Amino acid sequence: MNIIDLSVTLDNNKSWAPWWARNKVVRQGHVFGRLAVWFLFGLRPSFLKNGLGWANDTIRLSSHGTTHLDAPWHYGPLSEGKPAKTIDEIPLEWCFSDGVMLDMSHKRDGEAVRARDVKEALEKINYTIKPMDIVLIRTGNDQMLGTPEYFTKGVGVNANATRFLLEQGVKITGIDSWGWDLPLPYMAEKAKRTRDKEFFWESHYVGVEKEYCHIERLTNLDKLPPFGFKVCCFPLKIKGGSAGPARVVAMLE
Repeated sequence: MNIIDLSVTLDNNKSWAPWWARNKVVRQGHVFGRLAVWFLFGLRPSFLKNGLGWANDTIRLSSHGTTHLDAPWHYGPLSEGKPAKTIDEIPLEWCFSDGVMLDMSHKRDGEAVRARDVKEALEKINYTIKPMDIVLIRTGNDQMLGTPEYFTKGVGVNANATRFLLEQGVKITGIDSWGWDLPLPYMAEKAKRTRDKEFFWESHYVGVEKEYCHIERLTNLDKLPPFGFKVCCFPLKIKGGSAGPARVVAMLE
């Protein structure tokens, strides 16, 4: 079995991420661990086989700060007229299923993936979506990872395309962009210009009408075939969480 890692690496990103989207990883090395052992238990280095203690790390990040699975609770308090599921309430059966990869890397900056684009892509690969498929949209936006443009430029999926996927029985979608929608600055600018409340965060708000989750901040989708693989995207079980960081992988026989 060939396993392809679809998750980005979690690390400090202060040098390129905006202040509201920064992760902080503090690494406590073996010398620090030696001091911890002495402080906690009074054991000197001579009691430690290699004279060193344990290594440890502390992490501070948003539940959305790395590759993650969004729960319906992220979109609003209700989904399909019922209390929206938080990430610890997501059925695990949703998170391991057949995968489909639709290549939208030809889309230009600021363009949305439409329902028509999805249908054409499916025709091109001669595939019919079945219930519980995990549909991944490749945009190529992961190539901007490590730059400020990762948060402000790129391609997203519009509401009609999202509805089409959900109508096929899909419960989880994914994308190699920072978000499933178009970048926030584009949506905000258009909402102000048109005074249309239907545009901002439009695909996320579809989750209020129809229950679904999506994976954001994927990578390596270019290494996948169009179908014929499994996706595993189990999130951290955060009580009441709007999302959960996940180690997302694809498995090919």
